[in-house]
Amino acid sequence: MPKTANYTNNNNAFKLSVAPMMDWTDRNCRDLHRLLSRRVLLYTEMVTAQAVIHGDRARLLDFDADQHPVALQLGGSEPALLAEATRIAADWGYDEINLNVGCPSDRVQSGCFGAVLMTRPELVAECVQAMMRVSPVEVTVKCRIGVDDQVPEQVLPAFIARMRDAGVRRLSIHARKAWLQGLSPKENREIPPLDYPLVHRMKAEFPDLHLSVNGGIGSLDQVRDQLGTMDGVMVGRAAYHQPWDILGRADLLWDQEPPFATPLDAAQAMRPRIEAHLARGGRLHQIGRHMLGLFHGRPGARGWRRILSEGAARAEAPAEALAVYDAALAEVA
Repeated sequence: MPKTANYTNNNNAFKLSVAPMMDWTDRNCRDLHRLLSRRVLLYTEMVTAQAVIHGDRARLLDFDADQHPVALQLGGSEPALLAEATRIAADWGYDEINLNVGCPSDRVQSGCFGAVLMTRPELVAECVQAMMRVSPVEVTVKCRIGVDDQVPEQVLPAFIARMRDAGVRRLSIHARKAWLQGLSPKENREIPPLDYPLVHRMKAEFPDLHLSVNGGIGSLDQVRDQLGTMDGVMVGRAAYHQPWDILGRADLLWDQEPPFATPLDAAQAMRPRIEAHLARGGRLHQIGRHMLGLFHGRPGARGWRRILSEGAARAEAPAEALAVYDAALAEVA
């Protein structure tokens, strides 16, 4: 269990991050993403404060030390519980603790946290202040531009100002409104229109804060364009479905050579990690499902996906699983 956060806290460090995504950005996913980029900030899936306090902490919080820099995203709306979860998580050595004020799922709404908290900025302020009092690392917020019938041009600057007054210095802003009534979580990621100009105006209005933009950014060129205005960019689905296209060259943003020249080099480097995972009793599909898009748009990608997805689900013994992986590699070699 890592005990020490080791990420340098400066504006340049937070140029690019991979968004927290439920059922996707688990420990195995982050292992792949860290292999592709040394510099990108990685986020966990959202974990509720209640789960951290009462659940299997090792399963929820453990990560390998070489995954730094990595941030934990917490969900909740009770300051005392969030503070306790933050205190517990501090022992795991995360580089940042983030509060979810953006997720629009029914499950989140029923617990009065996530995007619905955009309607209660004073409560969010209480939460982050309680977290800061016990956190050895920076506490940040991920939010939307508004929810339901709120007017984002009014709500967002007021929300950011309240966070600044509470001591928050870094926010990630999903540039879409969330409709808590009438749209599913998936639709909330696609249907509400993106309003990048509004988020850009927030950077001009709050020059003292580090603001990242999130939502709809699908290429490294778009990341570079956004960095012309914003301090940082948070990429979600594109980084997951096309990890090489986003992360394989991401270290160039810091003027550093990427770890690998091709996605095949990265896939081959994953093999010993998969072998170690299998030796610990893990299954190939636990890692393989996060790798399906590694060769997106490249020759052999379809065969890679088919063999890895179908074979990983059937493979039982480690030797059988490695044979499946090698067969998938042969499709793209």
